[in-house]
Amino acid sequence: MDKLIISACICGAEVTKEQNPNVPYTVEEIVREAKSAYDAGASLIHLHVRWDDGTPTQDKGRFQECIDAIRKECPDAIIQPSTGGAVGMTDLERLQSTEVVPTPEMATLDCGTCNFGGDEIFVNTDNTIVNFAKIMQERGIKPECEVFDKGMIDIAMKTAHKKGFLPKPIHWDFVLGVQMSATIRDLVYMVESIPEGSTWTATGLGKNAWHIAAATISLGGHVRVGFEDNLYMEKGVLAESNGQMVAKVVELAKLLGREVATPAEAREILGLAPLK
Repeated sequence: MDKLIISACICGAEVTKEQNPNVPYTVEEIVREAKSAYDAGASLIHLHVRWDDGTPTQDKGRFQECIDAIRKECPDAIIQPSTGGAVGMTDLERLQSTEVVPTPEMATLDCGTCNFGGDEIFVNTDNTIVNFAKIMQERGIKPECEVFDKGMIDIAMKTAHKKGFLPKPIHWDFVLGVQMSATIRDLVYMVESIPEGSTWTATGLGKNAWHIAAATISLGGHVRVGFEDNLYMEKGVLAESNGQMVAKVVELAKLLGREVATPAEAREILGLAPLK
């Protein structure tokens, strides 16, 4: 079993300081949260960015500013910008995060349209998926295929993979508790549905965070935690930082006999080039 890669999704696009005052908006706050996660054991920082008032943005300049600042504090971390952005953004707007210098090692690739609740629909057409995968391939970026249900695995394989823009081995991120329930049964179903040789990460939203983390560690997958997906350490207890959540995953890994990967080991597991 590979060592455990811990990904920290430090701010997302939807959560607010009204929900948890520790959610980062400014560059300084985003760096603070990235470093707290990195110091606690996260080797990968999944990055959304905000304007100072908390408005989500895919602005290339804002991503560049945040990534440069994170790199100074977390020099060997894998920084994975989101191409999801926020509901309502255009494809070209969302892809700005892949235009930073140097080119990101990884970026997210959302593999289907998702109901986010109420009237919010996160649209990813077949053409969007193929186009994003093609552009990432051209830029030398490894996609993390974000899937919210089993059907999105099938969509990724019959579109981007079939057309040659999503080569194996593929890395997947199972986001459970949005469109698909976050039970151990569902997690196992997702794991059994991906191609042989794949690597995978899982996250459970909100109250689902910790049992999904424990199951994922036991099943040999990798874990994502952070303010984007969950604001609480336990019922009624707000998390003070992303680092606090990462530390809880590290403790779970120790209890379950799984070593935590360093950034260098994470790169090897994910098939990324060693850091120069």
